[in-house]
This record gives sequence, structure tokens and C-alpha cells, in this order.
Amino acid sequence: MTDAPPLIDPIARAITHLRVSVTDRCDFRCTYCMSEHMQFLPKKELLTLEELERLCTAFIRLGVRKLRITGGEPLVRRNILSFFEGMSQHLGAGLDELTLTTNGSQLERFAQPLHDAGVRRVNVSLDTLDPAKFRAITRWGSLDKVRRGIDAAQAAGLRVKINTVALKGFNEAELFDLVEWCREGDMDLTFIEVMPMGDMGDGEDGTLRLDQYWPLRDLRARLAERFTLTELDHRTGGPA
Repeated sequence: MTDAPPLIDPIARAITHLRVSVTDRCDFRCTYCMSEHMQFLPKKELLTLEELERLCTAFIRLGVRKLRITGGEPLVRRNILSFFEGMSQHLGAGLDELTLTTNGSQLERFAQPLHDAGVRRVNVSLDTLDPAKFRAITRWGSLDKVRRGIDAAQAAGLRVKINTVALKGFNEAELFDLVEWCREGDMDLTFIEVMPMGDMGDGEDGTLRLDQYWPLRDLRARLAERFTLTELDHRTGGPA
């Protein structure tokens, strides 16, 4: 049996990275992402974990080398570890990397099992180092719990990258604190622009999401006041 040809995008680039959402559910209600009272898809309309595993296996056979699992919050899905354990069989046999993006809320208990299943890197979404502000923007989240999860991930041998949404009037003053915290903790850091999509109503503080838009060019200019920045090729498709 010959391998199927690789996936090619409209401008003839091989598609080697795949991001798969395993659930639309989340245990946070971040103000720029969800309304507080979300209506999620009925579970019967979601692919089962077995179906997701078959789907991802098919993509690996088509040339996908890196697989990133997302949600919602992927770690709130029941029996999600069995999916990671199933996908780990492809590591070294077509798949180079198996990662996930998480809000960190469940990471304390899942970090070691994820490492055991072959995960070596996680992206953690975190927008502030202030506990009260963290609670306000996530509505339900605990910064202390997330930081314990990050500690557990590093203790398990997982490389951690922090994804921070740049929010005007919210975390502008924390820019250099976040950079320094990641440097001290040997973590990578990606800043992301807030996107005008989803629920666009007033947040709990009465601020429209559009008013929170902080262009990354402006954020970059702030960083350049203190650091020497290096130009890199721009990529699309969301944070790696």
C-alpha cells in the first residue's frame, strides 16, 4: 500500500500542522471569548474520541507531522487522556509532535499523565499575573490553580509556552512583568491580538471588546523601548 500524497494548500505549501478542537466546552468564561451563559453543542453532535482518533490518524497518513489539541478546554473532556494515549502510538511513526493548548485549570492533575503519553510541550493561555484581574477576565478562574498547573507541567518535563491576549486598558501595565516572569521561569511567551468575533456585547465592566484592541505593532514598539527585537518570518494560523 502506497502512502497517500501530502496535503497541499492553495499556494502549493505542504500542510504538516493540524489543530484539532476536541470540545467546545470550557471551565472558564473569558470575557473576550465567551458569554457567561454559553449554549454548547449537544454531546451527540460531537465526534467521539474514537472518531477523532481515526480522523487524526488519517491526517497523519496524509503528511501531518505536528498535532495540537485545543478546545474550548481540552482537558475537561471526559476520558481525554485515552485520546492522547491513542495518538501517542504515532509519535516517531509519522508524527513528530503532540501538543495541546490549555487554560491550565486542569494541568496540575494531568501534567504527568500527558508527559507519559508523549506530550512534551503545552501552551497555557494566561493574560494577567494579578489574581483579582484574572478572576475578573475569566469570570470563574483561579490564578493560583493555573500557576500550580504550570509548576506541575514543568516538574513533569513539559516545555511551557504562555499565550497572552494583548488587551488595552487591562494588561498594558503588565507587559514587562509578564516578559520577566516568563524569562525567570524559562517559558516562551506569545502575545495575541484580541479578535472581533463571537459575543460582542458589553463585558462585565461595561467595556466593548473592540475598545480593548491593542495592536501588536504598538505592543512591539513598547517592547523595543527596553529590548533589542529580532525580525522573524510572520506566520498565520494562530499561536504555535
